[in-house]
Amino acid sequence: MIISVVIVISSLLIIIGLVVYNGASSITLEMITRTPSTADYLGKGNGGILNAILGSLLLVFPATGFAFLIGLGIALYLQRDFTHPGFATFIRFALDILWGIPSILYGVFCFMVMILLGIGASLFVGIIALTLLEIPIITRYMDESISMVPSGLKEGAYSLGSTKVETAMKVVRRQAFPGILAGVLLGLGRGIGDAASILFTAGFSDSIPGSLFDGTAALPTMIFNLYSSPFPLVRQRAYAAAFILLVIVLLISIFSRILTKRFTKHVIR
Repeated sequence: MIISVVIVISSLLIIIGLVVYNGASSITLEMITRTPSTADYLGKGNGGILNAILGSLLLVFPATGFAFLIGLGIALYLQRDFTHPGFATFIRFALDILWGIPSILYGVFCFMVMILLGIGASLFVGIIALTLLEIPIITRYMDESISMVPSGLKEGAYSLGSTKVETAMKVVRRQAFPGILAGVLLGLGRGIGDAASILFTAGFSDSIPGSLFDGTAALPTMIFNLYSSPFPLVRQRAYAAAFILLVIVLLISIFSRILTKRFTKHVIR
């Protein structure tokens, strides 16, 4: 057990150390407040990545919102009050399989749909791909949280005349809210750091998208493009973009734990 813990913690510290060491010193205010130009890719500019930062946010927040709405409905339906236990087990098994599918397959699936419909890569298709990626993650977390709600609370609500829907939305949802919140934030962290699902679907652009049907850059794809450059200075900026992405993911993780503990105490009270 000690060896396993050392391996995990060491891996985390090595990754964070390499990104911080190579990326923190390359970050400038101009880099995060302007979009890139052609000179940036030749190692002559200041390497603006504002388009990728905003692109990541424009992709992940709508996708997480859609995944939450769809996942909440599925998680509530999986409870014994709404469906047969055998069918619920099958749906949970399907969600577990979807969770384990590599994210590149979600991107390929959406890419095939794009070809079928004759549309190009865009912010809208990228949102759809991330939504599909996040649905099984968020749904399983919410399902487990809702399943842990004491049956006595639901029985008490039924005895007071509440319907199944009222009990699910007003009693069960409130008691399971800390776990639901943790699942949503976990899906958000997974979505903002994923590159494979949006590589073919969201496209790439040096400007901030003006509509849902414009291509957009994101931090993961920006890191990929910058590190593929033959210019050392450009590859150094890839570490800077990775550092920004790492900070965002760490903040989401810390924020999720703080909120989960706070709302757990509130529910207990």
